[in-house]
Amino acid sequence: MKLSHSLFCAIVASSLLLTSCKTKDQFAGADGDYVDGMPLPERTDGAAYLGGGVNKGQFSPVQFGFDSVEVSGSEMGKVQAVADFMRSSKSDVIIAGFTDERGTEEYNRGLGERRALAVREKLVGLGLSGGRIQTVSFGEEMPVAPGGGEAAWAANRRAEIGVVR
Repeated sequence: MKLSHSLFCAIVASSLLLTSCKTKDQFAGADGDYVDGMPLPERTDGAAYLGGGVNKGQFSPVQFGFDSVEVSGSEMGKVQAVADFMRSSKSDVIIAGFTDERGTEEYNRGLGERRALAVREKLVGLGLSGGRIQTVSFGEEMPVAPGGGEAAWAANRRAEIGVVR
């Protein structure tokens, strides 16, 4: 029996779709957010970060370049300070990612999440348990420097670390 090219493509596409659904279901309950194969704890989105149970401002924000998720070498001292604190404390952290105002709301929300995950990955790489680190993105919401211009944009491209009390 000879299969037509379009029938063969349809079978392959269906097979890939079913495989990816199975993989997603396999990790249900962890919100599909993984770094190094480790599930994050259940998320409470921005509510936990904004609530009274999180101490914000204890650490300097990690700054990012335009449209970048790379934690530069000059920012690693800030990440190291968080790691040192977490090693000497039982407190968990929430990393909130932010962007400047350029880009769509959806793009900026995704970029903020990738920035938070980049800092999380650095902390995990320094030996901390990923289960103690949550991430959230606020995108372009809550700028620390309102207005336009490079100075304001640069200040708003950040990840802030909040300590869960």
